[in-house]
Amino acid sequence: MGAQMRIYRQRIKSVNSIKKITNAMELIAAARVIKARQRATEAMPYTTALTRAVSAVASNTNEDHPLTTSITDAKRAGVVIITADRGLAGAYSVAALKRAAELVALLESEGKEVVPYLVGRKAVSYYKFRKREYAQEWTGFTDAPTFENAKEIADRITADFLKEYAEGGMDEIHLVYTRFRSMVRQDPHVLRLLPLEVVDKDVDGDSDRGLDFTVQHYDEGQLAPEYDFEPSASEVLDRLLPKYVRNRIYTALLSSSASELAARQRAMKSATDNATELIKTYQRLANQARQAGITQEISEIVGGANALADAKK
Repeated sequence: MGAQMRIYRQRIKSVNSIKKITNAMELIAAARVIKARQRATEAMPYTTALTRAVSAVASNTNEDHPLTTSITDAKRAGVVIITADRGLAGAYSVAALKRAAELVALLESEGKEVVPYLVGRKAVSYYKFRKREYAQEWTGFTDAPTFENAKEIADRITADFLKEYAEGGMDEIHLVYTRFRSMVRQDPHVLRLLPLEVVDKDVDGDSDRGLDFTVQHYDEGQLAPEYDFEPSASEVLDRLLPKYVRNRIYTALLSSSASELAARQRAMKSATDNATELIKTYQRLANQARQAGITQEISEIVGGANALADAKK
């Protein structure tokens, strides 16, 4: 019984140590997710304004711009997949990778060659373990992304999109990220980033194939504004669209960051609660073992006393 008691005490001590770590990680994630949510919220007004500007230019011109002209027989599609650099965040990265796998299967069923662009060590590990090829990886910033990180990603995929197909260029660019809705709900989402197309949905709509930008609505009887572009609509698009792509990726990175921290907070809280229950279980088993040991000792004493009494008779 003494050996069993030592085992239970060692396990209680180990679980207590783990509980302290998970509790500390929960508190850190809870503190950081507030700032991450604030950054994502502050970035949305500019994204909305830029979206409306691009929408206005694309809706009021017949300009044949490469970033807004869809290819009917697209042959190659790039997919940017945003996951986490670190684990201990529940199913956050797994859900994004699963959504990306569904998108890849859909694109391949349409006869398109899929080229992944990976953000986060979890996505890189996933592809390397399965010996799958990818175009480029970006790691080390998923929990606190900066605009420079978004610019680097956006410039690479935009450059690949503008290349000719024979030179390895992309006909489409899709983005898979996790959209933050609340502290208890984060949804993996697919956005077709390039080429842009006007769709009659809001900026964060639920279109499976992605949404690109908002069409401005006007009430019945209200006149829609007319636009005059200077120096030309083409030059306005040349300036606006790269900014749009960079900002859209930046917003996706911020939303994914907030989602990652919220998922990590929930996972660590669950781990802490499980550790508490496990400690209670081990304490109960240790008490049972101690009681069993005491009962055995009493039985041995009583048995010995009875034996001595019988011997004296």
